[in-house]
Amino acid sequence: MKKIIIGLVLLMGIILPVSAEVSNQEIKALYAENSIKDAFNLLLSIPEEERSSENWLLMGNILQDEGKVDDAIFMYNNAIATDEKNYKAHYNLGNIFLEQDKPNLAIAEFKKTVKYNSDFAYGYYNLGCAYLKIDKPKTAKWQFYKAIDLNNQVADFHYNLAYTFKKLGNEKQAKAYLEIYNKLIESEK
Repeated sequence: MKKIIIGLVLLMGIILPVSAEVSNQEIKALYAENSIKDAFNLLLSIPEEERSSENWLLMGNILQDEGKVDDAIFMYNNAIATDEKNYKAHYNLGNIFLEQDKPNLAIAEFKKTVKYNSDFAYGYYNLGCAYLKIDKPKTAKWQFYKAIDLNNQVADFHYNLAYTFKKLGNEKQAKAYLEIYNKLIESEK
């Protein structure tokens, strides 16, 4: 009899983590399938103390998509409190702050984004955009260079670098990056 109970306990130990994993997979699947309300309700069913950083991030994304920015900020901050290195939460906060015309707060978040994921080209790109907002084109230029080094196929990276060179009075470089931008746009058609 003891062997059966021990076997059941071991089996339950194997099944329980799998069911938790299935829940995360189900949430991701619902979110990807645009079943946003179902995904959100499933996320809400997870007790707060058991939510992962990714759970908080998804909740923030859903709320931000619904225009509930203050609630999204709360969720992103919880994602960061759960995992300081969640670069996506920092990135999304930075985007909100940039939209709210709070470039210094955006810069702080984008710096953390690239600190925790130095291969994330959009983190550098948005950091460059935030530096342009506070009229620091020389600093912005280096961020756009980093973004292009990581992914040179994004037209907007080249366009903003061209704009930055124009702001710096370097028409030759501005023209060169604008030409790259135009070629990339043309190749997308």
